[in-house]
Formats: sequence, structure tokens, C-alpha cells
Amino acid sequence: MIKRRDFLINSGLALSALAIAPSFAFAAKKKAIGIQLWTLRDTFPKDVKGVLAQVGKIGFNEVETFGFSPTKGFFGTSVKDFKKMLCDNDLKATSNHFDFNGYIENGNTDVIKSYTEAANILGSEYITVPYVVENLRGKTSDDYKKLALKVNKAAEICKAAGLKLAYHNHDFEFTKFGATNGYEILLNETDKKLVDFEMDLYWVVRAGHDPLQLFKEHPGRFKMWHVKDMDKANHEFNAVIGTGTIDFKSIFAQSELSGMKRFFLEHESNYIPNPIESAAASYNYIKNNLI
Repeated sequence: MIKRRDFLINSGLALSALAIAPSFAFAAKKKAIGIQLWTLRDTFPKDVKGVLAQVGKIGFNEVETFGFSPTKGFFGTSVKDFKKMLCDNDLKATSNHFDFNGYIENGNTDVIKSYTEAANILGSEYITVPYVVENLRGKTSDDYKKLALKVNKAAEICKAAGLKLAYHNHDFEFTKFGATNGYEILLNETDKKLVDFEMDLYWVVRAGHDPLQLFKEHPGRFKMWHVKDMDKANHEFNAVIGTGTIDFKSIFAQSELSGMKRFFLEHESNYIPNPIESAAASYNYIKNNLI
């Protein structure tokens, strides 16, 4: 199975209110169900049009992209053609995972401008920092403060283009530095008016933290979520939503406290029986039990 870090590097993109049920307010708003297309990475690059058709057929309303190249678009598909494919399947790319590693390393903002141009063509709301490669991650609390400054600067560029910027976490951000950790530093050092967070619920739980506690400590900061479950037998694996260990009902019940406006299903590993059918099963659970 391709790992996110390997994909980024090998593709050449790297380095250049009830507790047991959804709240009435959340249910009444009927949030769209989105999918991070990384879920379907094994087939997506080979058949962009066909995979988007499958996604639309399941019933997803929104997608979050990955794999954009300023020169090749989305796997050889131009941004305008990609937008048409989305529209043909009643889909909208509301958020995009673009590679920020080159910017983090050298501070060159030119690539961010190419991202804002693509996002505006798609009619997106968010540009999201998806993953910081290992050699660029903070090793000290000061490193994370410097990263926060760079995220703020990128967010200013996004704002000038009419877009919002979000930061997506894994587990490494929870590395401890005395009484705090990298994630807390990013939350505290980024500008609340400029930077939102896309909380990956699985990685927060796997890192030993409680999403609900983070909602209480930082209300309104987590405008987007990644929804993926944790396998009961092996916590390194994902599971179809509703079959693993994460209590999504209690989490969705606190969506307003979180500030969540949209969420994206994501599977990174352990497809049963295969990626598209696993995504469909998770979609059905979310639709029937969480919203």
C-alpha cells in the first residue's frame, strides 16, 4: 500500500445536545458527505474520469483533492477538465491537499499562487496543508513556532485570493515538548482569523488524545474533519466507519463546538473488500447513523 509520504516524494511533488446521537442543529443542516480522494489513490491516477463517476454514484457531494501538479494538473488532467468531470457527477472540490513541503523548506511562495489559481478555478473554499515530510518536521518547540509563522504567511496569500487555509494533522504533531506538544503550538501560534484546522480524528485518537477535549480547549478551530475509523485488532489499520473503535456518534454530537462545517471520509489502509466498496459502506453508515 502506498504511503502518503512515499507518494509525495516518488511523484516529485515533495520538497519543490446528546452524547449518543447527532445534535438537532447538526442533523437539520444536513452536512454534505465528502471524500478525500486519497482513499481511492490506487485507481484514481489511472482513471480520473471513471473514479469520479463511481464517487458520484455512491452519493458523495464533495471531494477533497490530492496529487495536484502546477504543470500536469490532476494526474495529467487540466484543472478546467477536472472541474468539468466533477460537475458532470454533481461533485464539488471544496478543499484541496496541496504539497507545501517546498514552501516550508525554502519559503518560495510562487507555488502557493499556483495553488490558489487552481482552487479558484475549481470553486473551492479551502487550501489545506496535508503533510510535512520527516526532515522538515519540528524537532523543538521553536521549530513548531517557526512552522506556525510559515503557515500564517501562506494563509495571508490564500486570504488575498479569496480562499481559506487549513492544516491537516497526523500523529507526529503530538510530539511532546515539556507540558505542550507540536499540535498545541500550532493551534496557539497560528492566527485564528486566518488558519483553520482539519482534524484527522483517527490520527488524534491514535496519538492518544481525545477529539472532544480538543474541541473544548479550542472551540471553533476545527472547521473540517477527516473521518476514518481505527481497526479493533490492529490500530495501525483503518476500518469501515462504524466497525472500529472510534465513537463517532459522540464526536458528531459536538460538531458545533468543534466549528465543523464539512468533513471528508478517508481510508488510508486495510481495504475490505476493496477501496470503492469500503468507501460505499462507510458512506452508508455515516448517512444512516451520524447525520
